[in-house]
Amino acid sequence: MCVCTAASAVGDRVPHAEAGVGAIATQARTSILYGTKGLTLLKTGFSPQAALKAMLKEDPQRESRQVIIIDKDGKTAAFTGKETIDWKGHFTGKDYVVSGNMLVGGRVLDAMIHAFESSEDELEERLMKALEAGQKAGGDKRGKTSAALLMVRKEQVGACPFLDLRVDGHQEPVKELRRKLIST
Repeated sequence: MCVCTAASAVGDRVPHAEAGVGAIATQARTSILYGTKGLTLLKTGFSPQAALKAMLKEDPQRESRQVIIIDKDGKTAAFTGKETIDWKGHFTGKDYVVSGNMLVGGRVLDAMIHAFESSEDELEERLMKALEAGQKAGGDKRGKTSAALLMVRKEQVGACPFLDLRVDGHQEPVKELRRKLIST
C-alpha cells in the first residue's frame, strides 16, 4: 500500500496490513479502527465487501470516510463517503484498489491506474510508480507533506512488515520515499 497527503504522519494512520490477511487504507476523516477491526474481520473469514459493510453500518460518520480493502486473494472493496472533499473517488481493478480525496481531479486516479497496470515490476515498484504518477498528475490539491509505503507478503512469517517506509514533514515526500525504496 502506498499513500501520500498534505497531512502529517500518513504512515501512522492510513495504511494497515497483515501478512496472509490483507491491507486496508482509511482516509479522509481517518479512523484507524477501520484498519484494526477490518483486519480482524478478514482473519475471521469476512470477505472485504462484508467487512466493509459491517464497519460502515456501525459508523455514524461513515459519509466523511474513505476506505479501501484488499484481501490476501486480491478481492477488493471500496467506499467513498458523500461528505469527503472533492475531488474524490475510487476504482477497483484486478488485484488492486486506488482511491483519493482532496485531489486536483480525477486525472490523478487515472494516472495511477495507468502506471500500475502498465508495469510488470515487483509490487513495491508498481505501487511506487502509481504514487509518482498520481503526484505528477497533481495529487493532493493542498500540497504534500508525508508519504508511506507499507507491504506484507502472503508467505511472510512473523508480524513485522516486509517493507514499511515513511516520510514525514518533507517538501518532496514522494521523491524521498523513492530514495528510501532504492536504498533498501
